[in-house]
Amino acid sequence: MKKPIVLVIMDGVGRGDGGSGDAVAQANTPVLDKLMATCPMTWLKAHGTAVGLPSDNDMGNSEVGHNALGCGQIYSQGAKLVQESIENGALFASKTWTELTDNCLKNGKALHFIGLLSDGNVHSNISHLIAMLRHAREQNIARVYCHILLDGRDVPATSALDYVAQLESVLAELSDSTHEYKIASGGGRMVITMDRYEANWGMVELGWRTHVQGLGRQFASAKDAIETYRAENPGMIDQDLPPFVVARDGKPVAKIENGDSVILFNFRGDRAQEISLAFDRKDFDKFDRGDYTGVLFAGMLEYDGDLHIPQKYLVEPPVIKNTLTEVLCKAGVREYAISETQKFGHVTYFWNGNRSGKVDEKLETYEEVPSDIIPFDQEPAMKSKEITDKLVAAMASHDYDFLRCNYPNGDMVGHTGVMSAVIKAMECVDASVGRVIEAADKYGYTVLVTADHGNADQMTETKKGKTSVRTAHSLNPVPFIIYDPDTKYVIHDGHYGLANVAPTIVTMMGLKAPACWQPSMI
Repeated sequence: MKKPIVLVIMDGVGRGDGGSGDAVAQANTPVLDKLMATCPMTWLKAHGTAVGLPSDNDMGNSEVGHNALGCGQIYSQGAKLVQESIENGALFASKTWTELTDNCLKNGKALHFIGLLSDGNVHSNISHLIAMLRHAREQNIARVYCHILLDGRDVPATSALDYVAQLESVLAELSDSTHEYKIASGGGRMVITMDRYEANWGMVELGWRTHVQGLGRQFASAKDAIETYRAENPGMIDQDLPPFVVARDGKPVAKIENGDSVILFNFRGDRAQEISLAFDRKDFDKFDRGDYTGVLFAGMLEYDGDLHIPQKYLVEPPVIKNTLTEVLCKAGVREYAISETQKFGHVTYFWNGNRSGKVDEKLETYEEVPSDIIPFDQEPAMKSKEITDKLVAAMASHDYDFLRCNYPNGDMVGHTGVMSAVIKAMECVDASVGRVIEAADKYGYTVLVTADHGNADQMTETKKGKTSVRTAHSLNPVPFIIYDPDTKYVIHDGHYGLANVAPTIVTMMGLKAPACWQPSMI
């Protein structure tokens, strides 16, 4: 091992087209510009089949991206796992599906679906919901209700009505005089239900009041709610729309009653865990659940295998073995990982193959900087300075051989759709990378700079001649840069993805990679 290594992950920073919608290109980034011009570098595929998703039309995301970065392999992920389970019938043959549907058929209980209503394939896919709705109808379940979370983040910013229309058409087809299939409640994904990393439990509580208790502003339909909120809040995008309750004669179409069956059809774990805990845990104490005594609850996947969140799930998750952390701990390599709350789980849990806790308590140090609970466009620097302060201090200590950090700015600010803020966010990340490079020169480190997927690089999209704000991830490749003026590294010609990063790190350290890994780039 020539030098200890620092890996910098610029979340949501890909290679755009350099045009007016490319915030990475529009920002003043002298550090990145110099690194790309003078250092060994290549571009990595960070979406689709390179990260275990069904096709190359599927954008990457932070979870599968960090899985691939941290394990050196490609596993079937999220949407692909679920789709395979639906197609081969395993989902509907599972013990959990049988238990939840038997509860409806034998005990007269309602079946409820909660989840993100889009085909973004990042957290969910509407096709999975529709497949389960059709199967429930085939089983003759009488009362089925959907509690929908509006996207506008992984799909076009104001596309909610398209998905609502698609769902309403299916629900109408499945309903008759003895079968009621309806949308019961909903709201924007960044307002209710889908918080993550316990950053804002108030979001989850508001979702609980909406979905479970049927409390909130009432509308005749989801379409009415969306159109009304848009008229009242010009420019508001789907992810920010307030909650709504669909009502009939002044009463909610359906509340989630004690004893009902409930399925959270999101497959991605980070924004599914808190609402799962609210349904699942008897000792839950984050907010008052009212007269709740319990339902039969299941997630699409097990969102945390070590903490068993939730206790019941429909599709078995991938078992990720031989991660980089396992290899490094076996070799006695001391590790340090840091980010702020919004991405802390990505450099720990997801990095380690969906594993909570550490592989070796003595060799690993994790540090979390608490994120602010404010719209990220209001503070595009986020906690980049604080992350860098702590990372540089860790480098100065010489206590670690491999250090990794995640700067969330390109992704989290990118999702707001506010171009000026995203440009500022990129400039803050660039300044932070500059400080890491200075520390590397001072203390003797090799620095690797990469990203987990694109976002800030494509802030607009043009369809049918109309250009609109884009808040979703991009399909663009991400950089991989090696900074080490003292060592001549050569990146082999080839087509690489995120899973090639771990083997490259191991090669730099003079260690042997597991046979199941992708090849090293050097």
